[in-house]
Amino acid sequence: MSKVARRRKVEGVKPKISRGLPVRARLKCVDNTGAKLLMIIGVHGYKGRKDRIPTASVGDMVSVVVKKGRYDLMHKPFKAIIVRQRMPYRRKNGQWVVFEDNAAVLVNDDGTPRGSEFRGPIAKEAIERWPSLSVVSAQVV
Repeated sequence: MSKVARRRKVEGVKPKISRGLPVRARLKCVDNTGAKLLMIIGVHGYKGRKDRIPTASVGDMVSVVVKKGRYDLMHKPFKAIIVRQRMPYRRKNGQWVVFEDNAAVLVNDDGTPRGSEFRGPIAKEAIERWPSLSVVSAQVV
C-alpha cells in the first residue's frame, strides 16, 4: 500500500482549542455502533513533554476502549473522533462554545464513521477537520 493511500482523510488546519480531555477520560459514544461509554487511552499526533499526560479536544482522533455497550465491542481498542467537549473553547470570531457533555464517535482507520447516525449536535470544528462526519451528522453547531 502506498504512503498516499494510507494517509487519513484530514482536511484543513486544526484551530487552537482548549484541551479538556486527558487520557483516561470517559466519553459518551453518540453513534449507533452499540458502544455506550468510551475511555480515552491515547491521543493521535500528540506531541508533548515526557511523562506529561496527553490531552485531546474537539476534532482530535483518539484511541479508546469501550467500557459499556455491546459485548463484542467491550475492552477492545478503537479509534474515535471527539465531537463535543464540556470545557469551553473560543472560536476565531470571539464566540465561546460549551457543550453539556463529552462525546465521541467511533471511526475506521481512515476517519470514516463506523455508525450510520449520530445523536445530538456535532461541533463545527470536528466537521471541518473530518468532512466524512458531515454525511452522517444531523445537527452541526
